[in-house]
Amino acid sequence: MCGIVGLHLRNPDLHPRLGAMLAVMLGEMQDRGADSAGIAVYGNPEWAPSGHGCVSLLELDVLPDEVSATLGAALGVPVAAQLVDATLIASAPVGAEELLGAARAAYPDALVAGFGSDLTVLKGVGAPRDLAESWGLATASGWQGVGHTRMATESAVTPSGAHPYAVGPEQCLVHNGSFANHATIRRELRAQGVEFDSENDTEVGARFVAHQLAAGKDVETALKEVCANFDGFYTLVVSNRDSFAVVRDAIACKPAVIAETADWVAIASEYRALAKLPGVENARIWEPEPEVVYAWTR
Repeated sequence: MCGIVGLHLRNPDLHPRLGAMLAVMLGEMQDRGADSAGIAVYGNPEWAPSGHGCVSLLELDVLPDEVSATLGAALGVPVAAQLVDATLIASAPVGAEELLGAARAAYPDALVAGFGSDLTVLKGVGAPRDLAESWGLATASGWQGVGHTRMATESAVTPSGAHPYAVGPEQCLVHNGSFANHATIRRELRAQGVEFDSENDTEVGARFVAHQLAAGKDVETALKEVCANFDGFYTLVVSNRDSFAVVRDAIACKPAVIAETADWVAIASEYRALAKLPGVENARIWEPEPEVVYAWTR
């Protein structure tokens, strides 16, 4: 049992409230997973300035000023670095993959939690409400966010085991459930040169989707490939900076509820995470059908 939440804002007037809305949703899912939590936020200029490449790093015992100086010297441009609880966020006026390459070269032992334009990924171990407060999530703005509360079942309770898994540019995935054949698919992906950061089954799903997208497939097709190749029980939310998609397995035993209004689209493991969203009383609300991909584009 884990909890997933996702929020895609259609109304720009709501962008300043994204973090506050997402924090409430995440907190309501704490009972489904109090081991650890994570979020991905798209469009918060305090963490990810517009037009800059951004990278989120964990397990890095280096002060932000030193990171700024080291990466700035490597790239030849100013690099901003800040700590948000345990996550170091770096941004620079270069492409995200160029910044990522410099970060990996300088700090090869750091865990890359996420990278891309407009994207910040934060992860931590502990109660989700406490983590959301330590991140200052309620003050974050943006147009889209996803979150996860974890109850660990098959790998260690560490930041590397927390969701979201953001392994491709501007991409992230959160997952409630388990993949029965993840070891087989991990071996197949490794044979194709894909590297892994953890033994978590969700990372296999995220790497698989990223591999599909890198091959030129769209999100909807990539998720149909997940349904065709993965065994197990799952509800998945996959996002990039311009899209937001949901899919469940063929049996659909993991709970999920979608609500949609003219102002926003939201997904959660339980309705209580949606109950305080503005205008929810007028929302179209439904349970996603098995193996049907629901997708929205900004």
